[in-house]
Amino acid sequence: MANDKKEKKPNFFKRAGKAIAGFFKGIVSEIKKVTWPTKKQVVSNTLSVLAFCLVVGVIIWLSDFGLDALMSLISRLS
Repeated sequence: MANDKKEKKPNFFKRAGKAIAGFFKGIVSEIKKVTWPTKKQVVSNTLSVLAFCLVVGVIIWLSDFGLDALMSLISRLS
């Protein structure tokens, strides 16, 4: 029983190296599963986002313009 030695676990650097290697293998595995959009989809989505931003910008501008006119009217009445 005295001769039974516990197996030593690998040193810190070997364990860290295996963990890092496993991490990057997982990343590569996940990237292979990704379905990348086509050029047509990217252009379509980009144009949709730009149109939406333009619409929201116009709404904000009109709100600002209207509220400014309302504040001017209120200040003239006071």
